[in-house]
Amino acid sequence: MTILSDVKALGQQIWLDNLSRSLVRSGELAEMLKQGVCGVTSNPAIFQKAFAGDALYADEIAALKQQNLSPKARYETMAVADVQAACDVCLAEHEASGGRTGFVSLEVSPELAKDAAGTVVEAKRLHTAIGRKNAMIKVPATDAGIEALEQLVADGLSVNLTLLFSRAQTLKAYAAYRRGIAARAEAGLPLAHIQVVASFFISRVDGALDTTLPEHLQGKTAIALAKAAYQDWAQYFGDAEFAALAEKGANRVQLLWASTGVKNPAYPDTLYVDSLIGEHTVNTVPDATLKAFIDHGTAKATLTENTEAAQAVLAEVAQLGIDLEALAVRLQEDGLKQFEEAFDKLLAPLA
Repeated sequence: MTILSDVKALGQQIWLDNLSRSLVRSGELAEMLKQGVCGVTSNPAIFQKAFAGDALYADEIAALKQQNLSPKARYETMAVADVQAACDVCLAEHEASGGRTGFVSLEVSPELAKDAAGTVVEAKRLHTAIGRKNAMIKVPATDAGIEALEQLVADGLSVNLTLLFSRAQTLKAYAAYRRGIAARAEAGLPLAHIQVVASFFISRVDGALDTTLPEHLQGKTAIALAKAAYQDWAQYFGDAEFAALAEKGANRVQLLWASTGVKNPAYPDTLYVDSLIGEHTVNTVPDATLKAFIDHGTAKATLTENTEAAQAVLAEVAQLGIDLEALAVRLQEDGLKQFEEAFDKLLAPLA
């Protein structure tokens, strides 16, 4: 038994927030799964670093640049192959869990963030190209992305909805998922294979707020917000309407804690893992945070602890005149911009 298997026993999946060719081919990813990692996420920034720093891509990049392909097509050729390989490594985990775990995420182009129809087309194209049942297509949680989520769920795809920063945004995502899964149920189509995670970003909230807060509130807002969001989740998916869908095979959306590496070196390096362990959730962690948690983390069901204190933190933040919903909009826009910049940086050497 490892600390990761202890977390798994508490009902939370730990995913690795990284993907590269060396990670897969070296056997490192397979070893991580043996220790209790349950899935993998990627994004343009992760692939940009992989292509730039992993020597295993050099020959393929050179060969692809000799072909009459766009830079994006060259990127997708390599990214799809990497996701396929990671899906194959994670397949045994996926099958052993009855299709609940073992997913690998690939993100649609950031340029589609405000294009619902374009997102649906690209998501379905990528899903077909990967051709693996444990692939998840990652879509940003803009208004257009949430609209696309409804259609993609109705079409039977598993989705990672990313860049959520607020409770209101997350509740909108749940409603879209419910409409999509209800439409699919009404059509008599299978539901049980569809898994959706709502990626709620943590450390960026504290990073944006801490310099404006009194010392006793610093490093606490993001965790308090996550605990409140988890209570929202329990209430939303605990009602009779969703119970009727669950009887037909529908799964609950799972909250996924993203951006869980600490930004402030004064904080414990496992803060956003130790503090957010709870049933039916996922935590996707970068390599350094994963190693730190394995070394000195604590496997304990903390997500439902001290919820009244968490509400008090949020109330005090509100009393200071801070609008967390407005902050969420800004952080999502910032996140989209970062992914766009990473995507441009990723494509430039492939031109």
